[in-house]
Amino acid sequence: MKKIILFGLILFNMACVSTKSTIQNINDKAVMPKIIGDHFEIKTIANEGKYGFHQDYPINLGFYKTENANLANVKRFFNGITSKDGEKLLFKRVDTCCPYPSKNNAVGVGTLEIYEVWIESKTEKWLLYVNLTDKGEVLCPKGFLPKK
Repeated sequence: MKKIILFGLILFNMACVSTKSTIQNINDKAVMPKIIGDHFEIKTIANEGKYGFHQDYPINLGFYKTENANLANVKRFFNGITSKDGEKLLFKRVDTCCPYPSKNNAVGVGTLEIYEVWIESKTEKWLLYVNLTDKGEVLCPKGFLPKK
């Protein structure tokens, strides 16, 4: 019975993962940004308006081999950007989505984390897609500013 359940789970996993990644901005040669205190030094604003806002253009923070180590990069990233008026951003993970094939994960599958971002005492919120499995150039999404 256990073998049947295990086989079913493997089949289900395979059905949920596309055989081809749609992520457009993975770069295995990307270098992790410089860390200054509690944040990344992010110097460039993305030219692509989809960067961070669309699952095919996530913020790729997979610079370490373990997801737990990369969670620190999430904090460093969000501490490294501000609102367009220079206000500090608040954030929380709200979902996981979008399985895709990845050679950087022991099971061969990566997923994206969806983070809700907002400014304290304001109602406007944004959803940003973050990839903790693969790496890429770390940019400031359009509509935000790099921390000074």
